[in-house]
Amino acid sequence: MSFTNRLKKSFTFISLILTSYSLTACANQGNQKQVSIDGAAVGFPISLAVAEEYHKQNENAVVSVASSGTGGGVSKFCAGEIDIVAASRTIKDEEVAKCKKKNIEFIELPIALDGIAVIVNRQNDFAKCLTIAELKKMWSSKSNGKVLSWNQINPKFPNEKMKLYAPASDTGTFDYFTQAITGKAKNSRTDYNPSHNQNNLVQGVAGEKYALGYVGISYYIQNQDQLNLVAVESLTGKCEKPVPVDNVVKNIYTPLSRPLFIYVSKKALDKKPSVKEFVNFYLENSWKWVDSVGYVALPDDAYVKVKQKLATGETGTKFKKAKPGQPITNFI
Repeated sequence: MSFTNRLKKSFTFISLILTSYSLTACANQGNQKQVSIDGAAVGFPISLAVAEEYHKQNENAVVSVASSGTGGGVSKFCAGEIDIVAASRTIKDEEVAKCKKKNIEFIELPIALDGIAVIVNRQNDFAKCLTIAELKKMWSSKSNGKVLSWNQINPKFPNEKMKLYAPASDTGTFDYFTQAITGKAKNSRTDYNPSHNQNNLVQGVAGEKYALGYVGISYYIQNQDQLNLVAVESLTGKCEKPVPVDNVVKNIYTPLSRPLFIYVSKKALDKKPSVKEFVNFYLENSWKWVDSVGYVALPDDAYVKVKQKLATGETGTKFKKAKPGQPITNFI
């Protein structure tokens, strides 16, 4: 089944599952296994696929899956409104503080890997590899309203106006890309075309000859016949792409390879058996769908360590200290 068809199927499933909740909550509330998950658009298809399979095996289960972005999801999570938040970046210090104020302890569980793909229009035959310095010049806040043409990035590029597309500023993809490329959080220009829907970004770049954008790797793979994938000069000085996906697994595609997470409320795990059951199911089964929906599975030893982390109930974040090029297993 194609990525697009799976998404359509998954959205239909979620609509049905939410409808079933509204119909059965009053009639059979005691038998309900309720779990709520919200968060990143990147990684959203994994949670949908897991929820679908879980529901097949647990007919009384009601798993509500939403995607309001990493920032929106974490905000709900730290307010105690949801059990699990899916995130395409590490939880921030200020978010940890908000959770602490509400006595929300969390367990940080990486569930897959992703590479942020830099994409250009199919007709673009000059931006084949960009350095970190060139990307920084393109996206830094200092370039806002000033760096507008391709030849300002590289004099060998045409004197044509760039049209830039990127995720909205409250998304995990925006946060991760901005930090990795500019070295500073929120240090991004604002005169670009933002969207929470990365399919809109893909269509924008596909429709503009001199456009450039960045999206999660799955959105490139789904639309690669409409786009060109730009290589990024890695920390070793080589031009690398997130495809083949081994470049992401081996952390060759740096600094734009990243783990995807779920953060689970310790309180929900302790007090709601349904949450513990679902998260265990998630870790046991999510790898089955990771590749099919366009992401990259963790190394086998990482899955073992993630399961151990859940079993011991270790709270807090370790990935705040992670740097590009370091193995993911160092921080689980």
